[in-house]
Amino acid sequence: MITKVFKFGGAAISTPTLIANVRDIIVSHSSSKLVVIISAMGRTTKALDIVFSKYLKDKEHGLKLLDQVVDDHAAVAISLGLDESKYRTAIERFIIENLSAVEGSRNEYLIHDQIISLGELFSTTLLTEYLLAQGLLVKWMDVRNMIMTNDSYGNATVNLPGSKVKISKKIKKQLPTASIIITQGFLGSDKHGHTTTLGREGSDYTAAIFAYALNVESLTIWKDVPGIMTADPALFSDVSLLEKVSYREAIEMTYYGAKVIHPKTIQPIQNKGIKLYVRSFIDLKSTGTVIGDPGAQTYPPIIVFDDNVILISITRIDFSFIDEEHLSIIFSKLIECKLRMMIMRNSAISFTLCIKDADDRSLTKFHEGLKDKHKLVITKGHQLLTVRHYEQKILDDLIKDRKVLFEETLDRTIQLVIEKQS
Repeated sequence: MITKVFKFGGAAISTPTLIANVRDIIVSHSSSKLVVIISAMGRTTKALDIVFSKYLKDKEHGLKLLDQVVDDHAAVAISLGLDESKYRTAIERFIIENLSAVEGSRNEYLIHDQIISLGELFSTTLLTEYLLAQGLLVKWMDVRNMIMTNDSYGNATVNLPGSKVKISKKIKKQLPTASIIITQGFLGSDKHGHTTTLGREGSDYTAAIFAYALNVESLTIWKDVPGIMTADPALFSDVSLLEKVSYREAIEMTYYGAKVIHPKTIQPIQNKGIKLYVRSFIDLKSTGTVIGDPGAQTYPPIIVFDDNVILISITRIDFSFIDEEHLSIIFSKLIECKLRMMIMRNSAISFTLCIKDADDRSLTKFHEGLKDKHKLVITKGHQLLTVRHYEQKILDDLIKDRKVLFEETLDRTIQLVIEKQS
């Protein structure tokens, strides 16, 4: 019986030394049967994004860049004392399978998922081979055979009931011969057998799905920070650790952009009352943050900055009202172009929204879909400041000498789009 689910992000496996550290953490919990969810190695996803962009324009150039990603992983395998040839053969099989699945396709979102998903397949294969060489009872499993999704490539919706059945059945089958299951975060597959992805940082969500499906005692997400902090320690010196956080507060924090866990992570485990621990893989003595149901408690101001957000102002060319029918068209285009809206405001003749994680391709498609009857003003490179449980003095200090472009306040939470400091 699986009792715990662990999730390690790319930072935790970015060097041979850190991979050895992950081994030590797993070994220290060897009295429990574990499912371990692994992300792509640090910076791999960005490298594969570049591969994808080049592949669309020049397939051969894209494949050469992909060869470099393979070489980088093979170099780590050598550093860990693994058989380079065996490892290369294993991961090159994934390349052949994924790219052959989209041969001749013009669906850029589909192609992107087949390329971007290689990072998790490479990293989990590497970690599995390393742990096997260390004498651990490990089994590599393909998450795409367990997580069922629709075909909304880039941000697929999970069929939770169907995935629960598959996860439970397939994991149970492996337990007699393995005490540690290694599988991928971020990935799933659709009814056509094509690889899908769950959105950026979706590995946390994967881990929560497994915790829910297996009804485990706890889920631990291992990070390079002590736990959930009141602000990003890279931006602020005066931050403190939140030792206990309620499910509801965690949902609110992630919705408003806190980067410690994926926004969809909480819902599956809350339904089962499963505790989520956010712990440091660097400072193992720290107990980190536990997310659960700690009862009534008060929270200090919690500050979240999102960089490079985009502000879009939309008006009708004929200056008619922005009514429900027009909003329906705008929202449909947002969904079609896979744009994530963070905040919005509607007036009589304009609709303003703030979005993030948008590439030029998606923005262009959004503009093209609306320009016949709408005027769009798109400005990039802003910051979104969110303060939960805010105090006016703290807010005043944060926006001192900054130009505020947009403001929204709701239930002790204030959000401001501000011009980024030069």
